Amino acid sequence: MSTHGLTVLVVEDDDLLREALCDTLMFAGYSTEFASDGVEALALLHRQPVDLVVSDVQMEAMDGHTLLQNIKSTWPNLPVVLMTAFGCVEKAVEAMRDGAADYLIKPFEAEVLIEMVNRFATAKGATDSSDMIAEDPRAQQVVELARRVASSDATVMLSGESGTGKEVLARFIHDQSSRSEGPFVAINCAALPETMLESILFGYEKGAFTGAHQARAGKFEQAQGGTLLLDEISEMDVVLQAKLLRVLQEKEVERLGGKDTVALDVRVLATTNRDLRGEVNAGRFREDLFYRLNVFPLTLAPLRERRGDILPLVRRFIEEQNSDGPSVVLSTEAEKMLESYAWPGNIRELHNVVQRAMILLNGATLTEAEIHLEDPGSHVSIPSVDDAPDSTRESVDGSALEKDLRSHEQQIIVDALKAEHGRRKETAERLGISPRTLRYKLAKLRDEGIVLPGLYGT
Repeated sequence: MSTHGLTVLVVEDDDLLREALCDTLMFAGYSTEFASDGVEALALLHRQPVDLVVSDVQMEAMDGHTLLQNIKSTWPNLPVVLMTAFGCVEKAVEAMRDGAADYLIKPFEAEVLIEMVNRFATAKGATDSSDMIAEDPRAQQVVELARRVASSDATVMLSGESGTGKEVLARFIHDQSSRSEGPFVAINCAALPETMLESILFGYEKGAFTGAHQARAGKFEQAQGGTLLLDEISEMDVVLQAKLLRVLQEKEVERLGGKDTVALDVRVLATTNRDLRGEVNAGRFREDLFYRLNVFPLTLAPLRERRGDILPLVRRFIEEQNSDGPSVVLSTEAEKMLESYAWPGNIRELHNVVQRAMILLNGATLTEAEIHLEDPGSHVSIPSVDDAPDSTRESVDGSALEKDLRSHEQQIIVDALKAEHGRRKETAERLGISPRTLRYKLAKLRDEGIVLPGLYGT
């Protein structure tokens, strides 16, 4: 059962790779469906809904590009991610222009796949932001300011460390505004090269560049009557910044290769995890664009500075991942552990920790034993064995050999995976065990929070 409420359709003609991708997603808490080519994928989509499609490009019967076109014509809001070989990046760029939500360059690590799918899960879960978690006084102050500015059409600059919830707050502003019935369109300025970002932002006419087989509206046009979020605006190239400034000033956009302008009715929000004034002083961000975007600045404090939100967020994440199960409560020790941790990855890290804990949960109480922190030494007090009573010390010493053996086995498996670039059939042969046994051992390692190397598509 999915702990995320997100179902991913994997389309891949390589049986072993398809199985590996599905297993990885399932271990990460996602439901999966699979198909061996585009024809089979379309048949499945007509039978049941999914939330995300991850498809290979090179397939018999129907390739990934044709599948993308068919999906966009029938299910225009269904996101499609294409997997392509390193030498076919230009085709991936073309696919993005044709409506693909993202692309993965083979070979890629398992963590890259999970991070990408997590973004879609976060976006799906954030669509209803009216019930925001803001119990800490600092968070309450920011949310109240956001609520007040939402009633206007003022441009808002949201700043804060990565993972503090800037996009969620942007969605909250949209949902609380008079534009709530209009579209909310987001684009990550850091994820796309300059040439692709320009065409996706502003749109293009047929023949504007190689591969522009038909005209496409850009994100500005797609956001008409609603809100456009420019995520991580500080990563935008300076040359493109000048073109963006003109669009914001004139409130109109001209598609690439076009001569006519389109009048815009769009509210613009922007986010950054950098000190934007510092970027201006360093010459990496235009000062005039800064003042155009920074009309109403809001700064989200890191989670370590708003500790009153930690436990409410934990309980929210538990509810989301356990919607069909019995109630789960936190032990006192688990609460103290979570509240005392520094959370360098902020809310995103907290969500991942809770996700792992729920996978390891045994019973109705989540204890500190199920919580695996990425940096356990960060503001966490761990008692030394030397300080323990003699009876306790004896127990710890008695289990030391078992722990050492388990750790040694884990390292052997990880080293074998690295040597075989994540290919599990070859890894099993190297270790002298069956693929089924390897799959079981990998599942246990993931359940223990161990990051496994893997290159998919080699």
